[in-house]
This record gives sequence, structure tokens and C-alpha cells, in this order.
Amino acid sequence: MPSLPVIWLLGKTGAGKSSLVRALTGLDAIALGSGFAPCTRSADIFDFPQDRPLMRFLDTRGLGEAGYDAAEDLAQCEARSHAILAMARLDDPAQSDLVAALREVRRRRPGIRIIVLHTAAAELPEPQARFRARAAMQARIEAAAGGPLPGLEMSLGAGETQGLDDLCDLLGETMPEVALLLGREGQGGDGFDAVRREVLRYAGAAAAADLAPVVGMAAVPGVQAAMLRRLARHHHVDWSRARAAEFAAALGLGAALRYGAGYALRQAAKLVPVAGQTLGAAAAGAASFAATYALGRAAHRWLAGQAAGAPVPEAELRALYREALKRAARR
Repeated sequence: MPSLPVIWLLGKTGAGKSSLVRALTGLDAIALGSGFAPCTRSADIFDFPQDRPLMRFLDTRGLGEAGYDAAEDLAQCEARSHAILAMARLDDPAQSDLVAALREVRRRRPGIRIIVLHTAAAELPEPQARFRARAAMQARIEAAAGGPLPGLEMSLGAGETQGLDDLCDLLGETMPEVALLLGREGQGGDGFDAVRREVLRYAGAAAAADLAPVVGMAAVPGVQAAMLRRLARHHHVDWSRARAAEFAAALGLGAALRYGAGYALRQAAKLVPVAGQTLGAAAAGAASFAATYALGRAAHRWLAGQAAGAPVPEAELRALYREALKRAARR
């Protein structure tokens, strides 16, 4: 499987890092506290889900703490991270340590994605004061990073958390598997939540395999075939050649199957990613991720119908595939 996407939480003590992870994962403080493990001398890492992780949160010690030299942690953490959540309280303008850290990280890794999270919005209830505080902090951080950065306000108190959906959208621009894992979109009543993590795992593997074109031509269909077999076992359905061809035909690939003489499942798996390739100038890896996710979403629905003796109408299945493809590739 591919390496896990890593989200680096960077900020002062009290910025809301642990609260954010709890809000994103739905875990309580005890489960979260027992799940973090040392990563460097002063940083911790949290795999989510813990049993078969699909992503990681990297939490460095609070910047600006007395006696803490963050240089070593910054150097090690930036090398393994895919995105940084730079967290700053709106009611705390003293953020020079965060600004300096981001300046140094951007100097060494100019392409790393940084999202600015302005937390503790509830502590500044007056709209104009909150607006001025956010604008000033955003400007300081952008100056340190050398350009515009996405930013949003978040409330991470004991009550309703605000800003999570917007954060998932921003993360999804570079890490669609994270957005799909953390997203709260409704999945209907067909039980897709039970297999969504597995489908995401296979989609990530397909994306990684397709980074090398020649390898991807052979590896991506293999990953998709393994996913379909795994989903069939979940539904206690025999994944025979005839059933594979029936599923491919339901997706609208029946005519295309005539171009190959091999095992019907393998042909269907090869052809489905073509739909992903039509999504503009998306990279091959992103297209394979989106197509594999959509294939798994549709296959789950179709297999559930087969297991229940209630076939899914082709129009419904194709609409479900298109919607899943759009969701996975919208970034």
C-alpha cells in the first residue's frame, strides 16, 4: 500500500491541536491520548484509524515553550509531511514563533501545502475585532510563507465545531483520500460506511501504482481486481467470470469488453479508469484514485443488491458511479 498522507499540526500550546484531531476523528480525549506515539524527541504521531490507518496526524510540541528548541523537530517533521495546518488563536497576536517556523519550512520546502487555521473565534465575539485579528495574522503568515495561503476560522470548543467541512475541502485539494475519509457526506442506506476505508485503501494503492506509467498499466487493474474480490467476499457473493461481466455491463462497459479476450473482471478493471482519464488534465495517479474509488462505491451497491436478490437498476448504478467519481476527482 502507498505511504500514508501526513497532516502536520503546527502551533503554540493551546492553539487547539488536540481538539481539532478529536473533532476530525470523532474520538474522545482518552482514545486520542492513548493513540499518540513518540515520533521524534518532542513530537507525536497519531495513526487514524488505528487498526488499519489511512492517514496520520503529526503533532509537534507547542512552539514558544520555555526551553524548547524546535529546530530539530521542524527539520524532521517537514520531511515526512504532506500538508501543514498552521494553527493560531485569534485572541493571541504573539505568534512570532509560528511565523518564524513557517518561514523556515517554506524556505526548505517551497511546495508544501499550508492551511492557516484561525482558532478560538468565539473568544472574539465582536465581528470587527475578529476580522482585524484574522487579517493581521493572515498577512504575517503569508509574508513568512512568501505568498497567499488558504485560511479559515474554526471554533473548537465543547459545543458544535465550526469550519470542519471547509477544512476537509481544503485538504482534499491535495489529499482527496483524507477528504473522503473525514468527510461527513451521507452514504445512503446501503451500508457503504462498513467498507469505505477498504475502498479508500485500494484507491490510494491504485494512485501510487499509477505514478509510474508502465507499472501502472499492469498494477492498477490488479489493485482494482483485488478490491472487487474483497468486496464480493464482504457480501458473500461468488465473484465468477459471469458475474464480473454482468457488473461491467451494468456500468456500461459491455461493448468495450469485446476488445479483450481475457478474464472479464480484468478487462472491466482495465477499462473503468478511462472515465477517470476524461477529467481534464488530471494526473494519472489522481485519475486512478478517483476511478478506483468510484468503482468500489458502485461495486458495493451492486453486490449488496446481488446478495439481497434485489438487482440495482443500471441507471441508478451508473448515476452512483458518476457521483462518486465526481466527489473523488472534484479537486
